[in-house]
Amino acid sequence: MGKGRLEAFSDGVIAIIITIMVLEMKVPHGDRLESLLPVLPVFLSYVLSFIYVGIYWNNHHHMLHASSRISGGVLWANLYLLFWLSLFPFATGWMGENHFAAGPSALYGFVLLMAAIAYYLLQQCIIKSEGESSLLRTALGQDWKGKLSPLVYLVAIVSTYFVPWLAQGLYLAMALVWLIPDRRIERAMARHGHQV
Repeated sequence: MGKGRLEAFSDGVIAIIITIMVLEMKVPHGDRLESLLPVLPVFLSYVLSFIYVGIYWNNHHHMLHASSRISGGVLWANLYLLFWLSLFPFATGWMGENHFAAGPSALYGFVLLMAAIAYYLLQQCIIKSEGESSLLRTALGQDWKGKLSPLVYLVAIVSTYFVPWLAQGLYLAMALVWLIPDRRIERAMARHGHQV
């Protein structure tokens, strides 16, 4: 199977996820700027989730660009990733509506953790399909960001019950770490003479 269909399907699902998240934000009653204050937590949680979904979309694109074949295992691993990403609107809405309370923030962190694990599994399925000498395996190197993320999410989940602001800070910090463009795949493709 070609990767074009998988990428098109994934792009469509991610676009729907973003659409659902923005539609979950309710318009406040009132025409004054103060009317926006009650929905500020919802907006902030939306911004954070939009950044995360954008990061996944961007990295997913680069990962598939570095791949040459799609196996059945890759298809299922991709669906597993999309499942966890599809829970972002629910987790985002619940966390924002409850002003970053411990339970909703912990669930948000759990969804982030499971999405990170699902992304790692997708990477491993692609590498298994293409072999250890694959372009993706070469590009990933030590993958310190990929290994660090689940640990940070676990610390954040636990901290939601003890130091709530720390959890939100960790979620934001990991988003910023991933927001910095990761050029590993682009560099590996250029070294191997592939068009980026």
